[in-house]
Amino acid sequence: MESVVDVDYVVVGAGAMGMAFVDALITSDETATVAIVDRRHAAGGHWLDAYGFVRLHQASAFYGVASTLLGGGRVQSTGPERGLHERASAPEVCAYYDAVLAAMVATGRVSFHGRCEYTGAGRFASLVSGARFHAPRARVVDARYLAPSIPSLTPPPFAVEEDARVVAVNDLVRLDEAPSHYVVVGAGKTAADTCVWLRQQGVAPNGITWVRPRDPWLLNRAVVQPDPAIFLGMAADTMAAAAQASSADDAFLRMEDAGIMLRIDPTVTPTMAKTPTLALWELEHLRTIDDVVRRGHLRSVGAGVLRFDDDADVRVPPGALVVHCAADGLKYPGLRPIWTREAITPQPVRVGFPCFGAALAGYVEATRDDDTEKNRVCRPSPYSNTPADWAVMQVIGGDASLAMSGESDLREWSNRTTLNPVRIPHDRADDPAVAAARSRLKEWIGPGRARLLELARNA
Repeated sequence: MESVVDVDYVVVGAGAMGMAFVDALITSDETATVAIVDRRHAAGGHWLDAYGFVRLHQASAFYGVASTLLGGGRVQSTGPERGLHERASAPEVCAYYDAVLAAMVATGRVSFHGRCEYTGAGRFASLVSGARFHAPRARVVDARYLAPSIPSLTPPPFAVEEDARVVAVNDLVRLDEAPSHYVVVGAGKTAADTCVWLRQQGVAPNGITWVRPRDPWLLNRAVVQPDPAIFLGMAADTMAAAAQASSADDAFLRMEDAGIMLRIDPTVTPTMAKTPTLALWELEHLRTIDDVVRRGHLRSVGAGVLRFDDDADVRVPPGALVVHCAADGLKYPGLRPIWTREAITPQPVRVGFPCFGAALAGYVEATRDDDTEKNRVCRPSPYSNTPADWAVMQVIGGDASLAMSGESDLREWSNRTTLNPVRIPHDRADDPAVAAARSRLKEWIGPGRARLLELARNA
């Protein structure tokens, strides 16, 4: 027997995208009712399964929901990131989402159904009691579309031989005995975090082998800050670099010269451009690790040996601990309209800021009746994987920003939330530094977009 849940919306997924959508929806439409369904026991998505030393790679103010600032908007006054905005730890993010969900439920218009499996057509079932539910008139919001894969929930993408020692990154904080050597497998932000943490714990550089099939481009965290003079200045420098670039790779080299992009090895041109942020102090730690293996796909690991698809074996100390950081992370399923007959599918709108995109979609859903109109003003933007992808992402994301900025209410709403990286608070509107950054962006955005379009067409 099914219990009827009489709500306007069923939101599948209580991670960052789902929570941002619901928050903006119920804040902008005070009659909307929502059932949130998630396989996990609480809100927060993959943060509930995160490794112990992870922090947001971007400023806390850019993350979360539109109505509630994550953290206190503080600038760090001590430590290696003195002068940069605070970044929340995993426990802080989870506590934040607990509080946000509690506030939603307290409205009487939101119910949370944790440890439930969504089965389609507005139906879901408890994984604990077996109870079944049906929301017959609800519109479905699929907030799982871009849910990332993480090492703790994803098997290693390589075979593990019987005598090998392999752990997911989460298990590093639970080791009872130090291994003779560490082998970190992965080229993304998780692997970089792991190498930095090991160095901070006193592991010598020669005690780490880093299997890094591709080198990544990384954004300098110092220029991705919730300060309009800094952020708009970075955007202007990005467009200037793009305008003068002969190729996508050349655009990144020019952005590196401008202090926007970082790479770990200055002698290697990166082929990966997911562009998470990194601080210079972290870069210094990463550059101390000289034993970097670039042999493509790791096929299997055994005691003291790494086997690659090119049939080359790489020897490591027999007692080495292999740390799995190689889940594919970001998803690239392709863009789809946010509003379709089957579901509302939140996606990033402004390049690289998924919480803002999901929140904007929630606001648009609350303030417009026609799906065609909603899709016109709120367009999805992809993630990038390679420098060529990055050019395509910039073009599509730029078009999405233009569509949004053509609507006066969207501009006004966007300028009220810290999730929007180009927000200019009213008390900074006449700031000379902000005016100078806006002027430079205005000068370069046309030539930059024109060149990016050419690069995108050749991608």
